[in-house]
Amino acid sequence: MKTGCGRGVIGRGECQLQDFVVPVAFLVFSTILSGCICAFGLPPSIAPKTMLDLHYTDARLVALYEHDNPRGADYDFYLGLAQQLGAGKVVDLGCGTGLLARELAAEGFEVTAADPARAMLEYGQRQPGAQRVEWVLGGAEALGAQGADLLVMTGNVAQVFLTDLDWGRALRRMAKALKPDGMLAFESRNPVVRPWERWTRQNTHHQGQTPLGMVTSWLEVLRADGQSVTFTSHKVFEDHGEHVSWESTLRFRSHRELVVSLKEAGFEVRHTHGGWRREPFAEGRNATMVVVAQRM
Repeated sequence: MKTGCGRGVIGRGECQLQDFVVPVAFLVFSTILSGCICAFGLPPSIAPKTMLDLHYTDARLVALYEHDNPRGADYDFYLGLAQQLGAGKVVDLGCGTGLLARELAAEGFEVTAADPARAMLEYGQRQPGAQRVEWVLGGAEALGAQGADLLVMTGNVAQVFLTDLDWGRALRRMAKALKPDGMLAFESRNPVVRPWERWTRQNTHHQGQTPLGMVTSWLEVLRADGQSVTFTSHKVFEDHGEHVSWESTLRFRSHRELVVSLKEAGFEVRHTHGGWRREPFAEGRNATMVVVAQRM
C-alpha cells in the first residue's frame, strides 16, 4: 500500500513519514470482489451493474493510478515469495491496472489478474507486457478453479470486504482458485495501533506535478469505530481548479480475526510479518500485517 510524501497522497507502500500509512485500493461494495462472475470483454449488457469507487472509474483518476501507486517494497516481497515457492501460476486478485501482474509475467510466471473495475483493466491492457497476462473482469468468484500456486491481494484489497459474510465467502473462493497446498498472501492494516488517527488533512496533504498537471491530495476521516473506518479522499486539479472527492470504507480485522477466518475457510497461517522485509510481527507496534497462509 502506498502513501504520499513524494509518491502521491494515497498509495500502497509505507509513507516516508515513517509509521503513517494511508489506504488506496478499496471499493464501495465488497460484494463486487467476493461475488461478481464475469469474463473481461463481455458487453455492458451482460456484465453486472455494480457501483465502483470513483477512483476506479473516473478516467483522470485511473490515468493517475500508477503515478500515485508506483512500484514499492511490497512488490519485492510478493515477487520474492513467488520465486521462493517456485510458483508456476500466480493470481493477482484486485489487481487494479496490473502493475504487479505485468512484472510477475515478465519474470516468467503464468499470471491471472482480476479486478471488478473495467476502466482499470482496460488501462492495464494498454501497457507494455500486458499480452503476457490473462485479464479477468470480476472478483474472487470470477476466478473459478485456477490451480494456482499463489494468490496475492495487494494494497487494501483484503480490507474492502466489510462484512464477515463477504470476507468468508471470498476466502473460500480464493481457496478454490488455489491448488491443494497453494499459498495466499496479503496485507492488512493493524487496528491495534489505530493508524487512521493519523489520516488527517495535515498529515496526508501533498501537492506535486503529475501527468495531468499539478494535483493537491489529502484524506479526511469521517467515522471510525475500531472495526470500520470511513473517510473521504480529495484531489484538486490545480490547473483547472476542479476538486474531486469520494467516500470509502475499510474494515480493520485484528490478527486473531484474520487467523480464525482463514482457518474457517480452509487455510492455515504460516507466517505473519510486520513489514516487507519479513520483520517479526508485534501486535502493539507494527501498522501492517503481511499474512501468508496455506490452503489445507
